[in-house]
Amino acid sequence: MSEAKSERIPAAERREQILDAAAKVFGERGYAGTTTDQVAQAAGISQPYVVRMFGSKEKLFCELLLRARESLETRLRTALARPEVKALDAKELKKFLGRAYVDLVGEGDIVLPLAQGFLLGHDPVIGRYAREGFLDIYRLLRDEAGLSPEEVRDFLAGGMLLNTLMTLQMTGLYDSDDTARELLGCAFGEKLDLVLKPKAAS
Repeated sequence: MSEAKSERIPAAERREQILDAAAKVFGERGYAGTTTDQVAQAAGISQPYVVRMFGSKEKLFCELLLRARESLETRLRTALARPEVKALDAKELKKFLGRAYVDLVGEGDIVLPLAQGFLLGHDPVIGRYAREGFLDIYRLLRDEAGLSPEEVRDFLAGGMLLNTLMTLQMTGLYDSDDTARELLGCAFGEKLDLVLKPKAAS
């Protein structure tokens, strides 16, 4: 795609297009194996345009982590604002919020970039972004959802299990392995079809 044609698209829309492409490429190749040129090719634009907009691969990845965090926070707050939440006890609320998270997972490429961020906890810049994001979600669940520290711990542990299953591409074994099918059904419950959709479409 030519630079002139690229410039005709609003910057905010182009930014989201690049982040969408980056989520896929980072998710498939990992942080170390990804280049800004690969992201540019996936987005259908030039590599200098990506660098001009984000500055570096590191900054691009940090923006991707920030977007994932904001998407998750928005989804959780939207769920908490629903009127039926007031009648839920802590156990029911965790299930309700868990379903909201699975809905988000089923809609886009959020899990693999998050997993890459966790793996890069040793990195002085990316690790800080990942830790801040994790603690922000903890505070949201504690302060806004009203869960106790122990309840938040259990909720996050369940979420990490879902992330691990998705990162391992366990859904690819659903039809061929009874144990994988049992674990996936137990972990995702009624929302299992959402995470199986990409497998069926491939």
